[in-house]
Amino acid sequence: MFGEIAGRYDFLNHLLSLNVDRYWRWRTVRSVPPKAGMKILDVCTGTGDLALAYHRAARGLAKIIGADFCHEMLVLGQQKAKKSGANGAVNFVEADAMRIPLDDDQFDIVSVAFGLRNVAETDAGLAEMVRVCAPGGQVAVLEFSSPEWQPFKAIYGWYFRNVLPRIGQLLARNAQSAYNYLPESVGQFPQGEQLAERMRAAGLTEVWYRGLTLGVATLYVGKKASRDRKGPERIKKK
Repeated sequence: MFGEIAGRYDFLNHLLSLNVDRYWRWRTVRSVPPKAGMKILDVCTGTGDLALAYHRAARGLAKIIGADFCHEMLVLGQQKAKKSGANGAVNFVEADAMRIPLDDDQFDIVSVAFGLRNVAETDAGLAEMVRVCAPGGQVAVLEFSSPEWQPFKAIYGWYFRNVLPRIGQLLARNAQSAYNYLPESVGQFPQGEQLAERMRAAGLTEVWYRGLTLGVATLYVGKKASRDRKGPERIKKK
């Protein structure tokens, strides 16, 4: 499904969100800012928009990996990285978010934008993100959510369920109804405190979340606990 819509993915994201998706990524980078020398992993990276946003914010001084299971999306991400001069600083890996082929405890920031709800097992995806995050590092989850404030909730709900899928499907022209899947997946995904609790259960502390654009999207952030000398040593996988 994602391979079929890859060619129009960026265009439709910007069109259907009225370009507000750019602002959401900007807020994510501002809230969980990079520093020179950091290592950053963006899972479910798609065509690499958030990975490239981190590259720009770090002024090219961070090492960034974008991981996704969709080859067609990654090809476009590599093209965008080359065009923006990010080759070498931003690299892409074809990988399942539930089985990230990278070592434990190495990334200062692990992020995901609008992709966690597409992972077959949410808890497994979160556990992998926490595993590869360095002690003291942060995990950031940017995801769609359902507004609560009326009358905006009713107006947006009608647009999201009836208008957006039709426009998306008309322009994407894919066989598997990707834009009908979008509102269904958002409606079934845990939001607010429910997702925050899952992040805590995965091993994150100091978890907080903030609604963006009247609750259309929500940013969740947690910290992986730092090791101290008195703390238990982690048992390495054999």
